Amino acid sequence: MKRAQPLPPEVLQQVAEYFSILSEPMRLKLLNLLRDGEKCVQELVDATSTSQANVSKHLKVMLQAGILSRRTEGTSAYYRVEDPLIFELCNLVCDRLAERIEEQARQFRSLSLHGKR
Repeated sequence: MKRAQPLPPEVLQQVAEYFSILSEPMRLKLLNLLRDGEKCVQELVDATSTSQANVSKHLKVMLQAGILSRRTEGTSAYYRVEDPLIFELCNLVCDRLAERIEEQARQFRSLSLHGKR
């Protein structure tokens, strides 16, 4: 079996930065809202019940990372997901979390069944 080459520190740093972008709940919320297509900033502000400044800050981070793209129409800015792989990544994480929760539930059920007499 071939051993994997150690990753250079620069690559590790880039991977860590990418994951740090996804570590913010508001960014995940925005990505979920953009899952079904492009939205303008005001639609995202309304859907998240937060300030335009907060939404814009998070959109900018994801735009700079290449996760989102932006277009302007008049005075409105529209954002869409540029990298659909982001949803596959989120689905993998959600599936893994669901498996862990199901396993914990099985363990709790077995404890409660043994405790009843």
